[in-house]
Amino acid sequence: MDEILEILEKDGRASIEDIAKMIRKKPDEVKKSIRKFEKDGAILKYKAVINKELVKDTDSEVRALIEVNIVPQKDLGFDKIAERIYSFPEVSSCYLISGTYDLLVIIEGKNIHTVSNFVAEKLSCLENVRGTATHFLLKKYKEDGVILKHKVQNQRENISY
Repeated sequence: MDEILEILEKDGRASIEDIAKMIRKKPDEVKKSIRKFEKDGAILKYKAVINKELVKDTDSEVRALIEVNIVPQKDLGFDKIAERIYSFPEVSSCYLISGTYDLLVIIEGKNIHTVSNFVAEKLSCLENVRGTATHFLLKKYKEDGVILKHKVQNQRENISY
């Protein structure tokens, strides 16, 4: 992978000047390369990794990993049904995987009921879906290469009588 892409993947906030120093190129060359990567679709988005546990409020969302077993369509394979599934607004990620299941779908919902309703009313009833297995994300330890710190739990001593 290109050096510029490697740097931006690790730190999307790296300045053009800093990148130029790291790879010993002129800032104009780096800027031109980045614009080309953006135009060609190699760079799709810049994002921040948020530790949602530290900013959790009453409206925090539930995230679920759903393994989906599908019947590939003739002459289209998995792509058409995957496109149908990732088009739902609840779906944040969709991957073709090896193993017992064919797709791994990551969704977010307001609570466990909205996730279960998505699976029951939208996903499972699709023509080419043969089965699903839903796993709820309970706690994140590391995301996108970043170790997440957690809130310190109340550490009061137990009192027994």
